[in-house]
Amino acid sequence: MTAAVRAEFRKFFTTRMWWGLAIATFVAAIAFAVAFGFIYTIKPDPSDPRPAPTGTPLQVANSVYTAGLGVGYLLTLTIGVMQIGSEYRHKTITSTFLGTPRRARVMGAKIIALLGIGAIYGVISLVGAVIAGSIVLNARGFAPFPGAGVFRTLALALLVLGLWALIGLGAGILIPNQVAALLISIGVAWIVEPLAGFGLSFWTWGREHIVPYLPSQATSAMVSGVTQGGGQEVHLLAWWGGALVLAGYAAVMAGFGSWRTVRADIS
Repeated sequence: MTAAVRAEFRKFFTTRMWWGLAIATFVAAIAFAVAFGFIYTIKPDPSDPRPAPTGTPLQVANSVYTAGLGVGYLLTLTIGVMQIGSEYRHKTITSTFLGTPRRARVMGAKIIALLGIGAIYGVISLVGAVIAGSIVLNARGFAPFPGAGVFRTLALALLVLGLWALIGLGAGILIPNQVAALLISIGVAWIVEPLAGFGLSFWTWGREHIVPYLPSQATSAMVSGVTQGGGQEVHLLAWWGGALVLAGYAAVMAGFGSWRTVRADIS
C-alpha cells in the first residue's frame, strides 16, 4: 500500500498542474480574505435598510480565514476528477492495474493520496488567508484569533478540501469522459446545487429538512461563519453534523466509484 500511495503522489506532483493550482489557491485565499475582511468588519448603519452580515468576533474570524474555501474545494474537486479521469483519458488505467493487480489497493491508495493532496492545498490556502486576514482584522480593530474555535475551523477546512477531492474522485469514475466529468461536477457544485438550495429555502419543509444537508451547506456549517441577514434564513447543522454529512457524501461517491472500478472490465 505504501508504494501504491507513493506512486499516486508521484503521478500528481510530477506534473506542472500542481504548482499552477497551488499559486491559484494561494492568491485566491489572500484576495478573498482581504475582501471579506473589510466586508465583515463594516459597522452597521442603522439608517441603511439593507441587511448586514451578523456574527460574533469568532464567526467573523472564521469567515475571513475560510472566505476562499469555495474556490478551494472546487479546485480539489477538479483534482479528484482528474486523478482518475486522466487515467481513462490517456489509457494509463490498464498499466496502473497491471502494475498493481489488486484494484482495491489502487483505489485505496488514490483515496489516501487525495486526502493528503487536499490537506496540502488546504495548508497553502490557509497560510495565505491567515496572513492577509489577520492583518486586515487587526487593522479594523478585531482580534485575529478571538478563541480556540478558530483553530478548530482551520483544521476542519483541511478536512473539507480532502472530502471534496474524494467527491471528485467518485464523479470522475462514474463519468469516464474527463471533460464531461469536470463540466458536470463543477456545474452541479457551483451552480445547480446552490440554486436548488436557494429555491428550497422558500419552502419551509425543504429549508428545515433538505437544505442543511446539501454539500455546500454542510461545508458552511463546518466553518461556523457569519450569517447573512434577510431572506429565508437556513439553520445550519452543528460543525460536527456538517462534517458527518460531507463525509457521507465523500464516502458514498468514492466508495461506490471504487466498487465499480474494482468490478468493471477495463481494456
